[in-house]
Amino acid sequence: MTSQHRQQPLVVILDEGYGGTEIEEAVLASFDARVVERPCYGRAAEVRRAVIGADAVLVRESPVDAEAIAAMPACRAIVRYGVGVDNIDRATAASRGIYVANVPDYGVEEVSDHALALLFAVARRVVSRDRAVRRGAWNIARAEPMYRLRGGTLGLIGYGRIAGAFHRKARALGYDRTLVFDPFMKTAPDGIELSSLETLCAEADVISLHAPLTPDTHHIIRRERLALMKPNAILINTSRGGLVDTAALHQALAEQRIFGAGLDVFEEEPPRPDNPLLSLQNVVVSDHTGWYSEESVRDLRRKASEEIARIFNDEKPLNWVNRWDDAPALNP
Repeated sequence: MTSQHRQQPLVVILDEGYGGTEIEEAVLASFDARVVERPCYGRAAEVRRAVIGADAVLVRESPVDAEAIAAMPACRAIVRYGVGVDNIDRATAASRGIYVANVPDYGVEEVSDHALALLFAVARRVVSRDRAVRRGAWNIARAEPMYRLRGGTLGLIGYGRIAGAFHRKARALGYDRTLVFDPFMKTAPDGIELSSLETLCAEADVISLHAPLTPDTHHIIRRERLALMKPNAILINTSRGGLVDTAALHQALAEQRIFGAGLDVFEEEPPRPDNPLLSLQNVVVSDHTGWYSEESVRDLRRKASEEIARIFNDEKPLNWVNRWDDAPALNP
């Protein structure tokens, strides 16, 4: 660290949940950093108080807005534990010369596994059959229709690391075609057809979302695109809840115009108990847990802390997402 920076920088972890700070402290030990956890539970006002005086911030879901950034004039880094950075005011951070970085290369196997698990759970009606058998039902094979996966068409919206891993695993199920909608993909890898979003929605039997949440992708799955889908279509979302119009999806599912949905994410998290999707038999849900394994938590904490170490060492982060120079982003 250069002489102009504090001898003992303060690193604030917004929200707890990873079981301590020992990994972060070990990575930042050479800077004599003081690492503290400050629970904020998603409350912007709590964040603004928690970050006062911070030289760096590690954040999960809590919002880091312009007021929070103003409260830490010495801050040099805001690093997201994870991929999505829609909870960080990147433009304000850039105007202050504060690096915002994320960790896009952790949990790839876990999220893609989880997407596959949701697909099986929905397609084979695992949850509703479990409940029925526990109530004493038996010989109910044809009570609700199910359809073969082999020979169908897989649709992927977005094709980054996780979508690639999901595709690699899902190919073993025997899909005849894989359609991909990704505006950043100019040439298709083997086994993929680049597609318009409308064609993908109309022709895919399974549609799995792997896009970031941006103004362009907000409600990318909305009423008119749900109307294009097949009656046997399954929608899987392990990315961001805001990609899907909740009211439109509920209507399509309630009217059985599509087969089902597997959702690890919601527009509002946690979902309210009266969220209409929670009342439907053809929806399988989980608690934004696709990223998780014990191994992925260790990877995430280490990689996020290493980004702060680079910045404290006057280097640029590997996954810099609010660039103010002319270099292309590694993780757009």
